[in-house]
Amino acid sequence: MSNWDSIVLLTVNLSNGVVNKTTLTDKSFLKKYLGGRGVATHYFLSKVDPFVDPYSPDNPIIFAPGTLTGTFVPCSGRTSIMFKSPATNRFFKTNVGGAFGAQLKFAGYDILIVEGKAEEPVYIYIENERVEIRSAKHLWGKDMRETNQIVREENDDDELQLACIGPAGENKVIYASVHASIYNAAGRGGGGAVMGDKNLKAIAVKGTKSIGVSRPKEFAATVKRLREKMEEASGVQPLSDYGTSVGVESTNSIGAFPVKNFQQSTIYNVHLLTGQYLVESGLLKRKVSCYSCPVACHRFVTVDDGKYRGTYCGGPEYETLSALGGGCLSTDINAVIKANELCNILGLDVISTGNCIQWLLECKQRGVMTDADADGLDLSWGNMDTVIELTRKIAHREGVGDLLAKGLKVAAEEVGQDSYKWAIQARGLEQSRVETRSAFAYALAFAVSSRGPDHLNTECLAEFGGAPEAIQLIERITGSKEYAYPYTTDKRAEIVRWHEDIYAAGDSMGICAFPTTAQHWVDEFDMADLYSSFSGIDVTAEEIMMSGRRVITLERVFSGILGYTRADDVLPYRMMYEKQLDAMHDNAINSPEVLDIMKDQYFKLHGWDLEAGLPTKEVLEELELDEFESKATFL
Repeated sequence: MSNWDSIVLLTVNLSNGVVNKTTLTDKSFLKKYLGGRGVATHYFLSKVDPFVDPYSPDNPIIFAPGTLTGTFVPCSGRTSIMFKSPATNRFFKTNVGGAFGAQLKFAGYDILIVEGKAEEPVYIYIENERVEIRSAKHLWGKDMRETNQIVREENDDDELQLACIGPAGENKVIYASVHASIYNAAGRGGGGAVMGDKNLKAIAVKGTKSIGVSRPKEFAATVKRLREKMEEASGVQPLSDYGTSVGVESTNSIGAFPVKNFQQSTIYNVHLLTGQYLVESGLLKRKVSCYSCPVACHRFVTVDDGKYRGTYCGGPEYETLSALGGGCLSTDINAVIKANELCNILGLDVISTGNCIQWLLECKQRGVMTDADADGLDLSWGNMDTVIELTRKIAHREGVGDLLAKGLKVAAEEVGQDSYKWAIQARGLEQSRVETRSAFAYALAFAVSSRGPDHLNTECLAEFGGAPEAIQLIERITGSKEYAYPYTTDKRAEIVRWHEDIYAAGDSMGICAFPTTAQHWVDEFDMADLYSSFSGIDVTAEEIMMSGRRVITLERVFSGILGYTRADDVLPYRMMYEKQLDAMHDNAINSPEVLDIMKDQYFKLHGWDLEAGLPTKEVLEELELDEFESKATFL
């Protein structure tokens, strides 16, 4: 076992079958980007034409486990996946847990880059130095379960870890997901559609190599200290006991649980949609962990009786229970689990799937579409038979499912009749299940995110002040506990930038967002200790955050090259122009005026051009990103 002192990039070109391995050893470069998301983002900006068509062979899909993925650092099993998104037509980073990333690291690779396009369905097999492109014609059309089972059986190896797509990816549903194993989804942005376009059904990987540590005693001591912090954090045990849906009831109680396509913010009998109910009802059969995670926030559930008897799947997570449950005006937990199972095995993002279905239901509510327009399905709110059937139709692009498979932006354009007003999307991405009209840091984060209106670049949960650690964090970021209050524009820029920076740095290191941005037992000082002792490259907490800021800035540069400016930093129409009627405060709207106040503060904090909302030459130089000045045509 040797010390970690380099990053190994494995490139597989599906067009010509060429496999290359590149090793990066420049320590100043590694220090700047840390690994994972940081290095992969630099690669994407350096090598890929920003104007590339998302379905071009020249649009790579990159799998980037974090620097610490594969080690025993708690909650370090994450992998970032990057591509130009067919949904947003922008650079897109998504992220997934499971054990795929750890196996890729054990095989000796820090980053996998897949280029080109195969002439017929294939899968990539990786076992240490053995890298092969194999036929997947027998896998095409198979769901996630079948694909995992067949590939493991034909290789006589139950330990193989897969990243794969289902029928939705093959059919290029614009929000098709990539799944690590079966139930860990990199859901957002359409990575599954990019794989489907490349005729890439799966990547199967196993490795037997060890991962070296530069200062093992120091590293072990840091990990031990972190585990002690984890055990003391107030949010860890509830998350372990009840999963991400532990917060459904409290969110509903403060009027921030999106219901009926964001027309309401509370729902009666919400307890039936909670993690607590999954336990009480016996639906929960076991907790599930990602690699090296002692928290185990993932769930595995089965439905043992009634109409949906025999259903089993991972989750459901908070987002699922809102998108496929409350959002569709239903608390039928068994039906939600059935719809979630279909998303899991067919390869659909649950957030976008739920939002698209809700939009269709509201189209009927407003007289824009009829049941006949939806293949005879009853589009009444709360009809879960319809929700389940629409989920299946979307994956296979059947009937009205073909319309919804194009995403809300295109679907609303095709249907017209002002249906864009209840299409809860911006910049091509359906909004995740946060009521931003009652969470202003989230509103700003969603507006400026490179992904679109989504929480997985910036999880600003601390603004609610729901835990002692959250209040302490807000005080540290802003100077006062009073800003742990979600209904104000004050100090939202500071809160958002801190969360963006640490989220990006955490992705680069492979650390889950829960310890950093939800439970607050890993901060930038801990990350500096981890990285320094693991790599032997000394970094400070400030340099950790600076590394994250480089990633955010590069993503902004990519968007700027494409011509996007602050004028494109918007939220869905409903958030900006319709007041949240049942909110618990008087200012429940993300109007353009409110957003402008926060965007001004945010761009000033970054030092970006205020009018364009884009990085300046001075900022690029300050962040040592001079090499991208010539690419940044907006300068």
